This record gives sequence, structure tokens and C-alpha cells, in this order.
Amino acid sequence: MQMIDIEQLPGGVAPPPVRVGDASIDEATIALEMQYHPAETAGEAQLQAARALVVRELLRQRANVLGLLSTQEASEAQEDAAIAALLEQELEVPEPGEADCQRFFDTHRERFSEPTQLRVRHILLAAAPDDSQGRDDAYQLGEKLLKELNSIPERFAEFAQYHSACPSKEMDGDLGWLVSGQTVPELDRALQHLPEGLHERPLASRYGWHVVIIDERREGRALPFDQVADRVRHSLREQATRRALRHYLLALESEIGVEGIVLDDDAGGSLMQ
Repeated sequence: MQMIDIEQLPGGVAPPPVRVGDASIDEATIALEMQYHPAETAGEAQLQAARALVVRELLRQRANVLGLLSTQEASEAQEDAAIAALLEQELEVPEPGEADCQRFFDTHRERFSEPTQLRVRHILLAAAPDDSQGRDDAYQLGEKLLKELNSIPERFAEFAQYHSACPSKEMDGDLGWLVSGQTVPELDRALQHLPEGLHERPLASRYGWHVVIIDERREGRALPFDQVADRVRHSLREQATRRALRHYLLALESEIGVEGIVLDDDAGGSLMQ
């Protein structure tokens, strides 16, 4: 049973209480925790916050049973130390072997390659996604600027300072060196395939239209295993830790009892961040 937003319940019925063993987690505590769990909706943030508090309470109670937490009035720092000691004592995480690392590397070579780097300048012509007229106007302005820039490319800095809605206008539109994942996905996908030079048409994003120049491309390259072996081993160890922690928490959930919420497959993910 997942947490239910009280606004979604008929007649203003309160959502089910969240309990871990004999301990309850009230709505005020969950609301305070939500600031640490940004999400697309308040309901999702509430759910993530509640799960994080349930995970902490499960571990706190287990630490108390094992005598690692000596008082109910322990400080947050004392609880953190007790939980760390608990996981060190009870979590069994196998160390990845050399063959496992090599196999993982062979299957995920792209994760351990040097990414393509792009030196980018842009002019953001802002328009909201739902403002069709504003987006049409911004696109037409973008085409007009491109026509001017094709004749006089030296005016890019001037146009960026005057027209761009991005803070980069203070640097003449310069975004510096970018790798994949550093801009919004829709713009990122387009940038990765552009050659050097002024792009012939404005590029769309949720923020509006972008007049873009790629000043330089540094193509990515595959790296040999011996250069990334430590990264591969770290990735495998992190995966193994997540699996072990998930199984451990689900066992605690079954043993201690949790009401009002169900831990998901990524139980304890917040502990890994």
C-alpha cells in the first residue's frame, strides 16, 4: 500500500499512517523531509521522503537491537555512526573479481570512454513551451539573426548580449566545453550531431530557440581496460552494494513490520547518494 495524498481521498479521509514496528512517522516529519527529495510532483516527493524515513527507522531499530545505539535520545550524528557500523557489520557485499570486471567492461564500453566535447556558443531566444505565438516569434527572430550572422559572424557577441535570455550572454554567449548530459535532453541530442560552425537553423528546447555555433569538436574515444579498471571495479561494487542493501532492507521490513508504505526495488537508494 502506497501513501495516499489526503487531497485525493473522498470526504477528506486521512491517509493511512506510516509505522515501522511500534514507531510512527507523522505527516509533519515527512513534510520536513520532502525538501531533500526533489521530484516532478509533490506526491512523488512525499513518497520518496516517507520511504527514506522508513529506511532510516528500520536501520535505527536494528542498530538498537544489536546494542549499537545505546539511547532513544541519540543525536543525528550518533544515529549516522550507528547505522554505518550496522551496515559494516551486517551487509555482505562480494568483491568483484577480475573476470567480472572484464566482462562488465566489454558489455559497457561506452560508459568508460572519453565523451565527445563541444565548445559551444549560443543565443537563447526564450519562449515557453505552451506559448505558440511566442515560439513562432522567437523562431523568426532566430532566422533573422542567422541571416545576419552568415554575412557578418563577428556580430554574434553583440546579438548574444542584446537578445539572449541565458546568463551566458555576459560571456558573449559562450557556454564553454560541454559533454553529453550537461544541457536539457532535447538540446543535448541535437548538439551531439552538429559539425563545427554556425548551425543553419534555430534549435528547439523547452526554454525556447537556440542560435548555436560549435567552435570546436573533440571526438570521444574508447579507453583500454587497464586505464579504467578502477572505475569498472567501483561500478560493480556499487551495484553489488545496492543489491545487498535492498535485500537487507526487505528482510528488515518483513521482520520488523512496515505499515502505510511499501519499499520499492531501490530501497535504500537514498543511502547510496
